[in-house]
Amino acid sequence: MKLVFATNNKHKLEEVRAILGNRVEVLSLGDINCNDDIPETAETLQGNALIKARHIYNKYGVNCFADDTGLEVEALNGAPGVYSARYAGESNDSQANMNKLLQNLTGKNNRNAQFRTVIALIINGEEKLFDGIVKGTITEEKKGDSGFGYDPIFVPEGYSESFAQMDSDTKNSISHRYRATKQLCDYLINSL
Repeated sequence: MKLVFATNNKHKLEEVRAILGNRVEVLSLGDINCNDDIPETAETLQGNALIKARHIYNKYGVNCFADDTGLEVEALNGAPGVYSARYAGESNDSQANMNKLLQNLTGKNNRNAQFRTVIALIINGEEKLFDGIVKGTITEEKKGDSGFGYDPIFVPEGYSESFAQMDSDTKNSISHRYRATKQLCDYLINSL
């Protein structure tokens, strides 16, 4: 089976391909010659995932899925959430986003957070949503140089190292994206 993953994020594409293995051939937007800038204008992760998947399905007529991921911090009332990628501005600068988050948590004892990924799948016009969550805490400083996004400041529950300190196999076996992608994979195996 072939599915287009509606993302321009090469890190996400690599992670999802590694998680799905050879069970599903995951095509990139480049593989279908899509250079569209799909605006993420929804107020929820589900809404943004659906916007992207519907755009690809309606314009290109291919079975596809899209995700949206957010870091939700308790002490910040769930922020940055749907605005995680552009928390410090439209430039999608991971370092600036992390710096702003750490600054906003200065002096706060509650550092509980969760990463959440929502995947929207469209096959033959039928839509399904899958939700993956991993709980953890925000560190006081950046640790590690692997991964991407907020990985250097997020320590998942039950671990002492940040996502950015873990090897990719370990991270991919416990991450929010893994949990949502596993649900997607289980659905595909059981329904097709």
